[in-house]
Amino acid sequence: MLYYLFEYLENQFHFPGAGLFQFITFRAAAAFILSLLISSIYGKRIINFLQKQQVGESIRDLGLDGQIQKAGTPTMGGIIIILATLIPVFLLAKLDNIYIIIMLITTVWMGLIGFLDDYIKVFKKDKAGLSGKFKVLGQVGLGIIVGSMLYFNDGVTIKEQLPKEQQVVKENGRRIVFGEAHKSTKTTVPFLKNNELDYSKVLSFLGDGYEKYGWIVFIFIVVFIVTGISNGANLTDGIDGLAAGSSAIIVITLALFAWISGNIIFADYLDVMYIPNSGEMTVFILAFAGALIGFLWYNTYPAQVFMGDTGSLTIGGIIAVIAISIRKELLLPILAGIFVIENLSVIMQVSWFKYTRKKHGEGRRIFRMAPLHHHYQKLSYHESKIVVRFWIIGILLAVFTIVTLKLR
Repeated sequence: MLYYLFEYLENQFHFPGAGLFQFITFRAAAAFILSLLISSIYGKRIINFLQKQQVGESIRDLGLDGQIQKAGTPTMGGIIIILATLIPVFLLAKLDNIYIIIMLITTVWMGLIGFLDDYIKVFKKDKAGLSGKFKVLGQVGLGIIVGSMLYFNDGVTIKEQLPKEQQVVKENGRRIVFGEAHKSTKTTVPFLKNNELDYSKVLSFLGDGYEKYGWIVFIFIVVFIVTGISNGANLTDGIDGLAAGSSAIIVITLALFAWISGNIIFADYLDVMYIPNSGEMTVFILAFAGALIGFLWYNTYPAQVFMGDTGSLTIGGIIAVIAISIRKELLLPILAGIFVIENLSVIMQVSWFKYTRKKHGEGRRIFRMAPLHHHYQKLSYHESKIVVRFWIIGILLAVFTIVTLKLR
C-alpha cells in the first residue's frame, strides 16, 4: 500500500524521498526490519494471549530429557510468523505482482491447514490433530493452485540468453542479451554448464505437440516439492529453535537468488535464468526472514512458545513455492538439506522397521529415534548443542548453494 502511495506522491508532487520506494532493495530491507520488530515486540503480546486462552502444548512422553517440562508451553506461535510477514508485505510490496499474489495464497492456505491441525490438538484434545490424509490433501491442493498459476498466468515468463552472434548493441550503448519473454516449463539444474531442464520433454515420446501437455508434468513436480518440503519442515520442528533457525538460513539464501533472477544485469553477469518481475519476491522473502528471526527471540531454548503446525507447515510451503517460482527447486536437496535428511530419517526408520518385522518377526531400528534430531537427544546431546550444530550445517549448505551459481 505504501508503495502505491509513494508512487503517487512521486509522480504527482515529486515528493522528496518517495522515489526510494521504486527500489526493491529499499523496500525489502524495510520489510525485513519491520517484520523483525513486529515479531520480536508484539510477539510477546501474542504469547500472553495464547497463555490466557490456555493454548498449551500437549506432550507425549518419548523418554527425552527435558521433554515433560515443556508441557503447557504455548503453541500456535506460527501466528506470530504469519502476521509479521503479511503486514510488511501488504505495506511495502506490489500487491498486483503475480509472484506476491502466489506467496500470499501460499501463506494463508498453509497457515489455515496448520491452524486447523493445532486447533484440533489443543481445543479438541486430540493429540493426533488433523488426519494425515487431510494434510496431504491440503498440500496437494496448494501444489495444484500454485502450479496452475505459474503455468497458465501470462505474468509468469522467462527470458533466455541469446547466442553471442544474436546479441546486439543499441544506439544508447545498451546490449540486448536476452530474448523475448515467453512461457516455459524450464528449470535450473545445478552443476551443469548448459544448466536448464525442460520438464515438458518428459512427454516427448508423445510426438509432435507434446509441449501442450507439459502442464501435467509441471504441476505434478510442484505438488511433489510442496508436499515434501512442507512435511520436512514439519518434522524438523521438534526441538527449540531448530525449524525457525534452519528456515531463516534457507530463506535468506533464496532472497539472494530471487533478487538475482529478477535483475537483468546480474542474471546476465552470473549467466542465470532471467525471470521478469520475480525480483519483487525479495520483499516478501525478507519480510518472512525477519519474522522467523524475531520469532527465534522467544523460540530458542528454553522456548517460551512453539510454532506448532501453524508455523511449520507454512514455512515448508513458502520455501517450496519460492524455490519453484524462481526455478531453483532442484537446489532444495542441498539448500534445504536439513529438512531432507529429517524426512529421510523417518522414511528409513519406518521402512526398515516394517521390513525387519516382516522378515525376522521383530522390528529393528536404524536410529535410536526418528526424526534425526531425536536420535542425538537419545545419545544425550543437549538440544541447544544439536540445534546450533544443525544451524552450522545449514549455513555450510547455504554457502555451497550460492557457490553453485558459478560451480558448473
